[in-house]
Amino acid sequence: MSEDSIEKIPGIGEKTAEKLKEAGFVDLMGIAASSSGVLSAAAGIGDDTASKIIAEARKMLKMGFEPATEAMKKRQQIGRITTGSKTLDEMLGGGIETQSITEMHGAFGSGKSQIGLQLAVNVQLPKDKGGLGGKAVFIDTEGTFRPERVQQMAEGAGINPQKALENIYVAKAYNSDHQILLADKVEDIMKQDKNVKIIIVDSVTSAFRSDYTGRGTLADRQQKLNRHLHTLQKIADVHNLAVYITNQVMSRPDILFGDPTAPVGGHILGHQATFRVYLRKSKGEKRIARLIDSPSLPEGETVFRVLPEGVRD
Repeated sequence: MSEDSIEKIPGIGEKTAEKLKEAGFVDLMGIAASSSGVLSAAAGIGDDTASKIIAEARKMLKMGFEPATEAMKKRQQIGRITTGSKTLDEMLGGGIETQSITEMHGAFGSGKSQIGLQLAVNVQLPKDKGGLGGKAVFIDTEGTFRPERVQQMAEGAGINPQKALENIYVAKAYNSDHQILLADKVEDIMKQDKNVKIIIVDSVTSAFRSDYTGRGTLADRQQKLNRHLHTLQKIADVHNLAVYITNQVMSRPDILFGDPTAPVGGHILGHQATFRVYLRKSKGEKRIARLIDSPSLPEGETVFRVLPEGVRD
């Protein structure tokens, strides 16, 4: 029985353990990071029982306060995935990092989806080449996933194009509820394949915008979006993987000077994304990236290119 086996939680019998496993709760962290409502509904147990199980799991994992040295140890486990552009990597502190949500927003053709496809390829590279030797999960909400483009980028990265496609789990989301369900299903993939190192959602807000129109639905939309982003962050923390999301922009007519574009999703997306990057198109294949929010890095701007072989300096 492994160290974080759920059978070790006091008060959990064989039947309850079986129910929890069927519902996707296979380790202590999964239970500790859950809420009593979610746990009771998933495993068909009472709210009080669920609360006790969560409390015990948290106690076993020592989820209270800890010295900052422990937080530093966790930070040392972080991996980084190259975008393909050294200057873009430098601006992001070494690449797209695990345990974080990186959001890139910009107008059509600014390179958001191209970076997403590139990351699905680059995550497969060995660590010494800027990858994590892992696989990718791609949730496609806008019909942007192109296998032939992945093959082209894989050739540019020196990876077997067929192998590159085999290492990407892709699903098309038809509406916001389906998108939320697909994010939940990533946990099922992780049970079979522990080598998934990045989740890409392109784009995170598109389905929510089309499903919830008008001011009256805004509160519902933001609540669901918030839950969706929390699910992605929880998976990133529990499994030490990276989350890359693209976001659309809207035009703000009240801005008279400067750039009138603003990212969709409001404060909820602004607070939930660890890194926020604004992309815009320049001449030809050039794109401009500006880091506008990060907990530890200064604001910065850099230029990269989108070439047939992929994202480059």
